[in-house]
Amino acid sequence: MNDTKSSASAVSKDWKLSDQVYERILAKIVDGEYLENSKLPTEVELSKQLQVSRPVLRQALARLRQDEVISSRQGSGSYVTRRPAPQMLEFAPVGSIADIQRCFEFRTAIEGAAAALAAERRSDVHLAKIESALKALDHSIKTGELGVEADEQFHAAIAEATENQFFVSTRTSMLTHIQFGMNLTRNLSRSQTMERMERVQSEHERIFEAIRDQDPGQARSNMELHITNARLRVFEG
Repeated sequence: MNDTKSSASAVSKDWKLSDQVYERILAKIVDGEYLENSKLPTEVELSKQLQVSRPVLRQALARLRQDEVISSRQGSGSYVTRRPAPQMLEFAPVGSIADIQRCFEFRTAIEGAAAALAAERRSDVHLAKIESALKALDHSIKTGELGVEADEQFHAAIAEATENQFFVSTRTSMLTHIQFGMNLTRNLSRSQTMERMERVQSEHERIFEAIRDQDPGQARSNMELHITNARLRVFEG
């Protein structure tokens, strides 16, 4: 048992360290030290610069690839794919970004399943509550408000429509992380163009329509796409 705990502790420590490396490399990209379309230093060079082992560095690089910030070219190394907007570090200081991104990943799975069940089980009362939150989001776009509360109400209403308390309680336990992520993405969207805000809202509308039409497969797909897009929008330039 003690060996198992020690192993788990070591894995957890490595993951935490790779999060730090992930954010340090990300900050260098945002600050322009590593330019868009430029090649990153080799793993050996980065390991020396950041004073970490290559396995830890590879975990960090893998996450940056998942977030489409860098890409690998066969036999050539890793290249910067995009430079996130500098405002990202204003709204989400280094130290929080890795957790936000992993929260988005978790939400993709959980809320995709919730949307599918909501489409199967929703009542007229549930649907009215989801639609009310959708209208509140429309209002926030028109008035220039941030709309985090309405965004949260929309997703919470879908969880309630599953008629399964575990979806509701799981979201409640994650609420701080969820709202932090929503605050970040909506702040970044608001600092961009109106078209971007409308694009986000169209994703909400498609989720609502699939639940209204009682199409579980489409509801799941639309929700998964929406949260994946939200995760990637954090790193739009």
